[in-house]
Amino acid sequence: MAHTRLDVVLLFSARTVRLFAYGALSVVLALYLHELGLTGPEIGLLFTFTLAGDAGISLWITTTADHAYSRGRKKMLILGAGLMIMAGVVFSLTGNLALLIIAAVIGVISPSGNEIGPFLSLEQAALSQLLSSEQRTRAFAWYNLTGSLAAASGALAGGFLSKGLMNAGVSELTSYKAVIIGYAAFGFVLAGLFFFLSPEIEAAELVPSQKRVLGLHKSKNVVFKLSGLFALDAFAGGFVIQSMVAYWFHIRFGVDAGGLGSIFFGANILAGISSLLAAKIASRIGLINTMVFTHIPSNVLLCLVPLMPNLSLAVFVLLLRFSISQMDVPTRQSYTMAVVAPDERSAASGVTSIARSVGAAISPALSGVFLASTVLLSLPFFVAGGLKIVYDLLLYRSFQKSDMR
Repeated sequence: MAHTRLDVVLLFSARTVRLFAYGALSVVLALYLHELGLTGPEIGLLFTFTLAGDAGISLWITTTADHAYSRGRKKMLILGAGLMIMAGVVFSLTGNLALLIIAAVIGVISPSGNEIGPFLSLEQAALSQLLSSEQRTRAFAWYNLTGSLAAASGALAGGFLSKGLMNAGVSELTSYKAVIIGYAAFGFVLAGLFFFLSPEIEAAELVPSQKRVLGLHKSKNVVFKLSGLFALDAFAGGFVIQSMVAYWFHIRFGVDAGGLGSIFFGANILAGISSLLAAKIASRIGLINTMVFTHIPSNVLLCLVPLMPNLSLAVFVLLLRFSISQMDVPTRQSYTMAVVAPDERSAASGVTSIARSVGAAISPALSGVFLASTVLLSLPFFVAGGLKIVYDLLLYRSFQKSDMR
């Protein structure tokens, strides 16, 4: 029990450190790349390579972590932290697009302010190993709340750090670069936390004789079906990743880094609260129903953001959207863990997360093209909201009959 408590604390601490770094980075990353001389389409292309590379690296890490002979969740988490450090160092040292793309493909860097890399999948599997099924959805809700609060604080800190440095006479490029260097430093903290995890986080029931596909055996059909739907949702979400939305507010309303940090601080706080409420709602109406019935209204609000005539109303609608937008996240994670065997959890979470990464990899490049045009500037919001509603309807039709609480 002592090991279990310590492991849970370490996993939640790692989530906090990582999402703080992601939140800080997301506010300034597109602005930093712009100061390096990259155009809107080039920034979008870089983000596409970032997400595509994440899919490949994460697929390898998560589908081998629970191999019958490796028992390597801890090893793979430390490896992921090393890739985060590498990406941050390279991004801080060069403005060469080719080198940035290589670092983005191989390393772990988050343009969205949300999870990227193998961490989420492995930590979910570890928490499911440590906690009972009755505790799982609530634990995932608190896990997501922790991440949202950390991302919110990081967005605020990243925005005000860069703004404070500029007020002190430091150039915009150097001010943004300070946040990038801080991102790499947090990777070292993350590796240190993972180092102290106990063997209790590893898969307890391993079935080496089972024929596996991407680490899956008997649950592969349902996981692949979920993965296809999650990929559609992520493709839609890729049009409005946090860095791109921050860039949109900068272009449309001239909001500076400090203002962007404040906006996304509030947005992530509300997102975290919404994920916490999801556990209570799911206990009454089911996991699938909670995902769908809260997600559709949030996507309608997403479509309304660019229709607002001024900054205040646009921010209000965005915050309103975030207040219900994350209720599907802990329920989606809990449902995935519930429908697979214990020794498939890392792989199942990895495959579904990678499907999301692949789905999200194409859309930032398209979004970058849209943001470079005054005529198409608001199109990413409409495309994202519409496709997400299609995803909700397909998810409901496919899995409502197998819903659970």
